[in-house]
Amino acid sequence: MAFNAPSTEGTEEFTRVRTPRGKEVLGILEQRLGGSRAKVRCLDGKTRNCRIPGRLKRQLWVRENDVVLIEPWEFDGDEKGDIIFKYRPIQVQWLERNGFLDKLQDLDEF
Repeated sequence: MAFNAPSTEGTEEFTRVRTPRGKEVLGILEQRLGGSRAKVRCLDGKTRNCRIPGRLKRQLWVRENDVVLIEPWEFDGDEKGDIIFKYRPIQVQWLERNGFLDKLQDLDEF
């Protein structure tokens, strides 16, 4: 008896895209620094030294040029923050279409 599962290769489905709430800000990962730390260029014009919190270390794998969601620290928030979410390519397209990444072109001028 064989079970034929429907093929889901090449199709990514999502119901909602997580958008920044409160102090959260979008950013682009510039450089991995090692030890679950990375340099992230945020859309508010600041470059932060961000870390992946311990609860997400095994789940959140990031590379350079990934679009991520950053939560700045309360203390020293202009220089440091936590990476709390990584967007998939189809989610990045949705963010671009809906105007969340409009400031990205302004930051590329620097």
